[in-house]
Amino acid sequence: MNLFDSWLVELPIAHRGLHDKQVPENSMMAFKNAIDNGYAIELDVRMLSDGTIVVFHDDSLARLTGNDGYIKFLKKSDLDMLTLEGSQEKIPTFEEVLKFVDGRTPLLIEIKNQSKIGELEAKVLEILKDYQGKFAIQAFNPYVLNYFYKHAPQIPRGQLAGYLKTQKLPFFQKFALKRMLLNKRVSHPDFISYEGKFLPNRFVRKYKRLPLLAWTIRSQEEYMKVVKYCDNIIFEGFEPKI
Repeated sequence: MNLFDSWLVELPIAHRGLHDKQVPENSMMAFKNAIDNGYAIELDVRMLSDGTIVVFHDDSLARLTGNDGYIKFLKKSDLDMLTLEGSQEKIPTFEEVLKFVDGRTPLLIEIKNQSKIGELEAKVLEILKDYQGKFAIQAFNPYVLNYFYKHAPQIPRGQLAGYLKTQKLPFFQKFALKRMLLNKRVSHPDFISYEGKFLPNRFVRKYKRLPLLAWTIRSQEEYMKVVKYCDNIIFEGFEPKI
């Protein structure tokens, strides 16, 4: 598929929605702000213990809700007891977000899965099967992308990668993701999402036939530095002047 003429390179992508100190990330209000300002939306999906798919970035609840524990141990019924960053916003389910967005702007859906592949991915596909809006998926885990390559090859897939110096990952995973060593054999990406602060580099250059997104760009200055090396940005903390 040719994605160089698609929304993936035409619309700047708001990282976890258009959020700020008053509007929590991955919240309905952040998604509304992105829609109102004409941006595509990047969001994260995870699975609860009862199989519910929610939109939430961290594995821990602490940073965003102030509560102890991990998102994977919750059930859907627990969500009403939690608010995001002291606001009135709740952790939304994936289905709630799709119903709210309703095709008004494209979605870049990051699949957060570092464990067994299959259940989360199948549930995401089931939820998306009747969605009429534009979307693509991305993941750090090449085997997540392999699942979509085999079961839904029509959905654009992005390999997330970078130097990942601040990430708590085993050395061999960082080594492989930095160089995207499993792209050809496992993930078969349609586009690349690479850590913007490390662009350009030789690992990305060999995939110049694929669109390149730079993440996460946090200022106009960063944007001006990276724009010559990428086709689009995933941004937060400012609104890019194109």
